[in-house]
Amino acid sequence: MKKISNKVKKLDVLDISLIKISVIFFVLFLITIWSTLLDLIIKVHWLWFLIISVLTMIRPLIKLFFKK
Repeated sequence: MKKISNKVKKLDVLDISLIKISVIFFVLFLITIWSTLLDLIIKVHWLWFLIISVLTMIRPLIKLFFKK
């Protein structure tokens, strides 16, 4: 884990942004080629996506704004 952490420290804001964008487009790619995944995503209520996004946001935001 420490080895990965050291490698991530070398990334700048642009690199991290590009990784995020590439993940978004890869998920969109998977949704378009895999119809079962598309059906699953469409059937999930939108509130679940909101809950998951808020839960995954908590730790980074706490580290960003409240820890030194």
